Amino acid sequence: MSYAPIVPLGGYAGWAFLNRTMDSQKAAFAASADLQNRESYFRDKIGSITTAEELVNDRRLLSVALGAFGLDDDINNRYFIRKVLEEGTLDTGSLANKLSDKRYLALSKAFGFGDYSTPRTVLSDFPDEILQKYEEHQFEIAVGNSDETMRMALTVQRELPELAGKPTSENTKWYSIIGSKTLSVAFQTALGLPSSMGSLDVDQQVSIYRQKAETVFGSADPAQFTEPDTLNKLVKLYLLRDEMASVSSQSGQSIALQLLQGQGSSGAISLLL
Repeated sequence: MSYAPIVPLGGYAGWAFLNRTMDSQKAAFAASADLQNRESYFRDKIGSITTAEELVNDRRLLSVALGAFGLDDDINNRYFIRKVLEEGTLDTGSLANKLSDKRYLALSKAFGFGDYSTPRTVLSDFPDEILQKYEEHQFEIAVGNSDETMRMALTVQRELPELAGKPTSENTKWYSIIGSKTLSVAFQTALGLPSSMGSLDVDQQVSIYRQKAETVFGSADPAQFTEPDTLNKLVKLYLLRDEMASVSSQSGQSIALQLLQGQGSSGAISLLL
C-alpha cells in the first residue's frame, strides 16, 4: 500500500505545512511497500537492459523509466518511446530534439541507447540516478492527488532552478518556460497574466513575460530563479493568486446559488442578466 502525503490545508498555508513536514513525508512515501517493490525490481533488472527494445518490452521497468521523467501517461506508447530512445540526442534531427516537450530529450539522454555503443543502464550508479528522479516525480503525483496546486508548486520548485541555471540566453530560457505546461501556468498565475497568453505569438509572449518579471522581481532574466529567495517569492505569488482566484470563483457560485434558491431560476437569471 502506498503512503498518501498529508496536505490538510490549501493555498500558502498548506504549502508551509507541506514544507515543514517534507522530509518526514518523503521518507514515509519512499518506504511504502508498493514503491519499494517497483524500485527493487528496477534495481535488479536494469543493468541487464542494453537496448531500447528490451526496455519497452518490460512494462515494469518502463513504468519506472517513464515515471522518473513525468511521462507516466506514455506507458502504452511503446513504439513512440522506443523511437525516442533509439534515435538518441546527439543528432539535432532526432525525434527527442524535435519534440517541444523536453522531458523526452531528458529521458533519451539519461538512458543513452542512441548516443553510445554501450548504454548508461550498465553504469553502477545508474539505478540510483533514475530512482531518485522517480521518487521525486511520484511524490509530486501523490501530493497532486490531494491538491493539484501543491503538485504544481513542487514541480516549479524542482524544475525551474535547473532550467534557470543553464548556460543559454534569457530568451531561450523564456521559450522553455513557455513550452512547459506547468511552468507557463505558474508564471501566468504569479504574474497576473491571462491563460489566453498561450494564443499569442511566442515572441510576444516572451516580451510580456520579460516586462512583468522585471516589474515583479526586479529582473527579466530567468537566471534569478536559481536564487532560493526569488524562487520562493514566485511560488508564494503563484499559490496566493491561485487561492484568491479560487475564493473569487466560489463566492460567485455561492451568490448565484443563493439567487436561484431565493427567487427561482427565472428571477435569478433576470437579475444576473
